[in-house]
Amino acid sequence: MAAPPRAPAGTPSVNAKPVEIAAQPYPFELELAHSALLIIDMQRDFLEPGGFGEALGNDVSLLRSTIAPIRALLGAWRKAGLLAVHTREGHRQDLADLPPSKWKRGNATRRIGDVGPMGRILIRGEDGHDTIPELYPQRGEPIIDKPGKGTFLATDFDLVLNMKKIRNIVLTGVTTDVCVHTTMRDANDRGYECLLLEDCCAATKESNHLAAIDMIKMQGGVFGAVSNSADFIAALPEGRS
Repeated sequence: MAAPPRAPAGTPSVNAKPVEIAAQPYPFELELAHSALLIIDMQRDFLEPGGFGEALGNDVSLLRSTIAPIRALLGAWRKAGLLAVHTREGHRQDLADLPPSKWKRGNATRRIGDVGPMGRILIRGEDGHDTIPELYPQRGEPIIDKPGKGTFLATDFDLVLNMKKIRNIVLTGVTTDVCVHTTMRDANDRGYECLLLEDCCAATKESNHLAAIDMIKMQGGVFGAVSNSADFIAALPEGRS
């Protein structure tokens, strides 16, 4: 007799119950059966020495501080059998999806599409565009390749979430004040409940990171709520002692 088909990655147990996450400015109710962990732009071009981020003058050590907490979180999330989604910012080989307004910003010594130490900068298929080895997607985990800062623009992200019946998005990645914030704002406008884990995000300036976190929590949680990886993992069924 043939073995029954395996459920797609990110298919939770039907018996999963909501859990409460300690968060600000309100406790966050995580519906396990309808939640996705979103890992935004943890790419070699942004996080490794010699990449595009460093060419822009960024201190990549600030961004790399997120790797360990995201790795621990991702391990716990996978163990619970829940959906993880990864994003990569980058462009077509022919640059047809790269607006001139984006190309000329940044005052970098190299620009998007130029050849760098890890191939053409922020071009899909190049080594620098790929996810860092420490957080590499597993088979079955969706990868959303996006041309902009937000994850919804010109992608099938919303379709993937709807097919998986996702209502809660847990946001991590870089940078807090740009791609993470843009995605969180867009998700909030579309009716998703959003939770950002502050130690799993970083900006190129600590002051920008803190300001972005404060913006989320104002007005009773205008875009969602904020927690941290330790409290979050402890609340997961597999993380409880």
